[in-house]
Amino acid sequence: MTELGTAAWPPAPMKTERLVLRESEARDRAAFVELFASPEVGTYVGGARPREDLERAMPEVPGRRPRLFVVELDGTMIGMITLDRRDAERRGHVRPEGGEAELGYLFLPQAWGRGYAAEACAAALDWFTGVHPGEPVVLSTQAANDRAMRLAAKLGFTEVERFEEYGAEQWFGVWSPATR
Repeated sequence: MTELGTAAWPPAPMKTERLVLRESEARDRAAFVELFASPEVGTYVGGARPREDLERAMPEVPGRRPRLFVVELDGTMIGMITLDRRDAERRGHVRPEGGEAELGYLFLPQAWGRGYAAEACAAALDWFTGVHPGEPVVLSTQAANDRAMRLAAKLGFTEVERFEEYGAEQWFGVWSPATR
């Protein structure tokens, strides 16, 4: 298994038809606060966090770490994508030792329903394939999250299993560049 940290970071900004995926900058702070404080965004990820707490605790440049992409539309952050190792202690793996790359994403509600998440996630998966050829990517979401389930299918994730976690049924799938 290749360590995710071995790829040079940050990569050059990636451009899609409508979006730019790039490293976080100080100008993204307000959008990060909005993202984590949004009740709509928090519906399937443990709930919204209090805005005051976020304002106080959020670093000047939030999200600046390897494998976290800010998704930008017309110069403004509309979401974020992460590709981190799935904790081996959690349920849901495609390898006995666990530690697969896991796709995560959050988008502001005003960006929903326009295909931005699919476009940005596909670009992130393409980048990942380029730096980690042959590595599978996993995704877990609440089975009740219809939007996330449709996006997983659109991106080419296939169901591996379902299980109970965080008090809800979770859908767990895998994506492989070989089956794309």
